[in-house]
Amino acid sequence: MLITGGAGFIGSNFVHHVIEHTDHHVTVLDKLTYAGNLASLDGLPDDRLTFVKGDICDATLVDELVAGADAVVHYAAESHNDNSLDDPRPFLDTNIIGTYTLLEAVRRHTKRFHHISTDEVYGDLELDDPNRFTEATPYNPSSPYSSTKAGSDLLVRAWVRSFGVKATISNCSNNYGPYQHVEKFIPRQITNVLRGERPKLYGAGLNVRDWIHADDHSSAVLTILEKGVIGETYLIGADGEKNNKEVVELILTQLGQPADAYDHVTDRPGHDLRYAIDSSKLRDELGWQPRYTDFSAGLAATIDWYRDNEAWWAPQKDATEARYAAQGQ
Repeated sequence: MLITGGAGFIGSNFVHHVIEHTDHHVTVLDKLTYAGNLASLDGLPDDRLTFVKGDICDATLVDELVAGADAVVHYAAESHNDNSLDDPRPFLDTNIIGTYTLLEAVRRHTKRFHHISTDEVYGDLELDDPNRFTEATPYNPSSPYSSTKAGSDLLVRAWVRSFGVKATISNCSNNYGPYQHVEKFIPRQITNVLRGERPKLYGAGLNVRDWIHADDHSSAVLTILEKGVIGETYLIGADGEKNNKEVVELILTQLGQPADAYDHVTDRPGHDLRYAIDSSKLRDELGWQPRYTDFSAGLAATIDWYRDNEAWWAPQKDATEARYAAQGQ
């Protein structure tokens, strides 16, 4: 199995999951940008894992690696909304051109392909909307990040229809868990509190996200690879809707701090109100179920991981906070 972006947050969790739950050999292709970290793959057996540093836009390298794989799972992406607002170009390069490069390789070599995407391609929902995103929800992306992910999804669909590529797509809600870069919402707040600093909350903190533990995302992707219907899209979610204020207050409470010990910062431009996933197709047709159905328990396990792995996140922390401070966030 070739896994792109396998040294990133969600990708590295998938690598751990595959090696623990299958007998597959894994090759990881990762550019090791700021969001990739080889330490996220520490402890995995050398005879089951091969790491290749490289760019998914490198057609020669991609062709060589795809030729030697049975299946390709495409996690590699530029994925941070704030960064996409500051400089959209890397998002076009990686999310559009990189996906195209992989699709052409799997087309030449007739390989199984699974494309990892996001619920952000659907835009957002009103806070009081009774509906959730489904596979039939029209695309309505609102940032350079989500628009390039939407574009990559459409490329995959076109390559399935036009060229017969054996591909599936999954759109997942917000992930949390081990190995997530401290620029992201939950690890940023956890590591702030662990350092004796106050968490930061965009605006009033009423924006809602549908949280899923990264290990549940991994098990869903493996299920789709094994049982999914070629050409189909599956939404992955664990019914974990929480607004950002609730999440910050829960982090503070679980770390023994007053629930209101946080600061408000300027809201992000175009900040989506609410994401909510209906994953009934994945559950009903493929039999998948999440393990972490209690967000509070999953968050507690995540806090424990960051408390126990400061050596992993500390080198990233100062630079991340300096960048946010320069942006007034």
